[in-house]
Amino acid sequence: MRKEFAVLAVGCLALGLMALGSAQTDKNKRPSPPAQATFSLGAGQTITVDYSSPRVKGRKIFGEHEPYGKVWRAGANEATTFVTTTDLMVGGSHVPAGSYTIFAIPNKDKWTLIISKKTGEWGTDYPGPSEDLARIDMKASTLPSVVENFTIAFDKTPAGCTMRLDWETTRASVEIAKM
Repeated sequence: MRKEFAVLAVGCLALGLMALGSAQTDKNKRPSPPAQATFSLGAGQTITVDYSSPRVKGRKIFGEHEPYGKVWRAGANEATTFVTTTDLMVGGSHVPAGSYTIFAIPNKDKWTLIISKKTGEWGTDYPGPSEDLARIDMKASTLPSVVENFTIAFDKTPAGCTMRLDWETTRASVEIAKM
């Protein structure tokens, strides 16, 4: 009888863990669902940013929820990835083709984009300046209305594109050009 109970208990525990695991892997059901921004530079060369998109939900974001002057993961959940299939100039800094993690330091009048060589960390685990490929100044501006969903997007320019991060009433942007 004890053996049957033990087998039944282990079976129930296994089913429960599998159900929990599948619920956690369905990223689209998260409060900050996955999002992606992609830009084609032509000739099959692309920039792709994968991130999770948190919501404002009535909060004051920059300066309160995300303090000024502190490293922010530029999204939610897993770290935000930046993948380029060609060498780039991002705000005047050379970024070789490859995979990176991006973070940001928000400030009221100017932001700093951090491109980290370390990849695969959870979003809040900034690996430190020793892993930085570059720290790049970003322009900060005020949007005319609230952007509820944190959004990373690209806008075409004559030299390449502008990458912009929009959330709440803030836009941070940086110019990107193909080398």
